[in-house]
Amino acid sequence: MEVAMSESDMNQSDATFRPEEELWKRLVYMLILAAMVSIAQSILFLIACIQFIIVLIDNRNPNERLAEFGCLVGDWVAKAARYLSISSDAKPWPFKELG
Repeated sequence: MEVAMSESDMNQSDATFRPEEELWKRLVYMLILAAMVSIAQSILFLIACIQFIIVLIDNRNPNERLAEFGCLVGDWVAKAARYLSISSDAKPWPFKELG
């Protein structure tokens, strides 16, 4: 059984829900995040190298602030990966608050 929709109903539903438009917006967010993840990987590698040097010099005592920053970057990469793989709709920083 088909339900007849008036032209005003069709226009109203088109204005409120456009899945294609949302997908294109998501693609833009995904491209931005993919570039940021690449930068974050470089930052994590740099943190790892610096932390290794600190541990060598400072008798196996890592820099706590650097370790915390590394964890923060790692957590962000995980959130970005969930958004990029479309397993989550929650946008990570810079679209939401960091943390």
